[in-house]
Amino acid sequence: MTFRIRGIVLLGTCLSLAALTLAGAPARAADKKENTAVKPSVKDEGRHKGFVEIAKKGNIDLVFFGDSITDGWHGREKDVWKEHFGPLHPANFGIGGDRTQHVLWRMQNGELDGYTPKVAVVMIGTNNLGSNTEDEIADGIKAVVEEIKKQQPKTKVLLLGVFPRGHEATDKNRDRIKKINKTIAKLDDEGKTVKYLDIGGKFLEKDGTLSKDIMPDYLHLSKKGYEIWAEAIDQPLKDLMK
Repeated sequence: MTFRIRGIVLLGTCLSLAALTLAGAPARAADKKENTAVKPSVKDEGRHKGFVEIAKKGNIDLVFFGDSITDGWHGREKDVWKEHFGPLHPANFGIGGDRTQHVLWRMQNGELDGYTPKVAVVMIGTNNLGSNTEDEIADGIKAVVEEIKKQQPKTKVLLLGVFPRGHEATDKNRDRIKKINKTIAKLDDEGKTVKYLDIGGKFLEKDGTLSKDIMPDYLHLSKKGYEIWAEAIDQPLKDLMK
């Protein structure tokens, strides 16, 4: 009788432990946050379709992928674009508001089809700062670079560090961006397939601040800012496109 009682008690204990284990499992699974920066996601399908049509026409040796900062080349800075990149048969696939996951989706849905660019310029990630960690953003940028290499193995990537933002050198995003850039710099293989280039310092004043003359809202570039960008990548582009 005593044995049976002990057995029942023991069995009851085992069941309680099992129940606790099962109850705790979902909680632990929920603790593991999904990295949205690497999960392809559609945002602006209308403009994407327009880019796919451009891609289908071919004759593109140089393509830019990015967000509103890249998209800005479509605006009043067209003359700077034409002067520096016009002879290189370029295409600008920048869309305002895009994050790494949006560029990744666009690449997987036709924006790398129909042509074989010599170089793809990538500058993305600043819009992820509000929803992702630095490591997650770096993984998202890496996924974009890997997608280019997967679909277009003959294309070289000019990977630009995320541009600085915020007026003061002490802005909360400055150190975050530095951490991201330090991580993605490791993707550089001396230009064999990927050339990493951080031109952010060219936009800064001596004290580390950003001026409205370069970035009127401390994020997007003025015409002067685009001129700095174009001149900074001019020679690296020529070297990669040889």
